Amino acid sequence: MKTLLRNGRIIDPANGRDEVADLFIVDGRIAEKSEIRNPKSEIEKIDATGLIVSPGLIDIHVHFREPGAGWKETIESGARAAAAGGFTTVLCMPNTSPVADSPSTIAWIKDRAAEVARVRVLPAGAISKNLAGEELAPIGSLAQAGVVAITDDGHCVQNNELMRRAVEYARMVGVPVLDHCQDYNLVGNGLVHEGYWSTLLGLPGWPAVGEEAIVARNVLLAEFCDHRIHCQHISAAGSVRLLREARARGVKISGEVCPHHIALTDESIQNFDTDFKMNPPLRTERDIAALLEGIADGTLEILASDHAPHAKFEKEVEFDRAPFGIVGLETELGLFIDLLVHRHRTIGLHRLIEMLTVNPARLLGLEAGHLSLGAAADVTLIDPGLEWTVDASSFLSASRNTPFDGWKLKGRAVRTLVGGETVWQL
Repeated sequence: MKTLLRNGRIIDPANGRDEVADLFIVDGRIAEKSEIRNPKSEIEKIDATGLIVSPGLIDIHVHFREPGAGWKETIESGARAAAAGGFTTVLCMPNTSPVADSPSTIAWIKDRAAEVARVRVLPAGAISKNLAGEELAPIGSLAQAGVVAITDDGHCVQNNELMRRAVEYARMVGVPVLDHCQDYNLVGNGLVHEGYWSTLLGLPGWPAVGEEAIVARNVLLAEFCDHRIHCQHISAAGSVRLLREARARGVKISGEVCPHHIALTDESIQNFDTDFKMNPPLRTERDIAALLEGIADGTLEILASDHAPHAKFEKEVEFDRAPFGIVGLETELGLFIDLLVHRHRTIGLHRLIEMLTVNPARLLGLEAGHLSLGAAADVTLIDPGLEWTVDASSFLSASRNTPFDGWKLKGRAVRTLVGGETVWQL
């Protein structure tokens, strides 16, 4: 099995590489040119002229709903959607049914992924049993079972002592803690950002301080426990400021940004369209400006989707009864390239690829996110100038809940290879 990717712009931030060159793949691994030059072997030649040749993209925040809610998404359908978005590795959140809080559930997820997924599907384990925030999950056993991170995503541990112990156990077993930052007392029954539009529409407000308070808590615990805590789906300006100040002191704290939090504001909810209902909620132009600044100066170092599929019948209800969340894997890269590179010019392609490859790989301790010799040939081909229109009806995900249907974007993945094998092509 030999593949030659010809004349592409190879961007490999992990190795400081940005050049037009050929990439050689032999038996599913990145190889030297000499290894592919055998006149007796057949070589698959792929013309990458005008394309970015990137390490396979990594999304550390997806919900595949299996086990327990296959009508929303399965591991198989979620993996197809990931491949179509250019992602070769994804990290699944543990809010399944049963919750991924035991080695047996982790084993089932890994076995199922090995059987049906064409991309690399990694499991995250729960911080607390049943995501209830009352008793620690068996973190050591989960690590032995193969989780690469722990999180209660979808929920947030409110007990600071319990969270401290979770961080200490995570440090002992060598996995990062990922946290959904939401103070239940401050947020209450909030549905949308607390501000002008929540007041005008009569919807319960979700104040930014409800996120910022937990980010501050996590900064303190990361510093006290000397271990990495990663704040998921940052949406508020105050959160960016807290992370910036902590990171300047060397605290092991990080944050991620999702495309909807820089593409949309809370003004979008004025028609009560439940595809704009998400947690944390869409916020203001001021918050978007702070997120963009945080991306530009390196405060926020990872991009992710928070891919949260829901069936149509679940979203077609009153706004207050609809679940939070949108699908994102198939629009994520296009939105980030369009918004961050073309529209706002916040960062360049090299930095964007860094935030989608080596940075998430480093957080999770993965041997991935680079094109070093001998590395697994997980590769994404990207056309940064390709103009296309989002068509939710053509999604490979099992769900269609997106606010971006009909959006015109510039830039997308055109081919995805896992272990040297093409798993999706436009």
